[in-house]
Amino acid sequence: MKINNFIYILIAAYLATFLRLSINNNFLISIIGSFFVGFFISRRLSYSTEKILLSGFFSCFTSFSGFIYFLYKILDQGDWIKFIIFFNLIIIVNLFTMLFGFWISRKIT
Repeated sequence: MKINNFIYILIAAYLATFLRLSINNNFLISIIGSFFVGFFISRRLSYSTEKILLSGFFSCFTSFSGFIYFLYKILDQGDWIKFIIFFNLIIIVNLFTMLFGFWISRKIT
């Protein structure tokens, strides 16, 4: 991979971080990110564009640490039932949202 692609990945990660900070809702961020990841996965993107979007932008936008921190706050309250429900709900909703983005992208082309 060329050095320009690394610079583009860094710029994409930088922009995603600021966008993430402007939206103060981890669940909404994960839904939006899952939709667009599914949308772009179904496209025939070049290797470098795929790395810039998926590894640069969306990995910073939908960071796993935000998901874990959200679940940690629930677990810290001692509410195991709520923790299990949210854990499963977030994974299932994000999976179906990603599939929906994939489906929408296929319908557009």
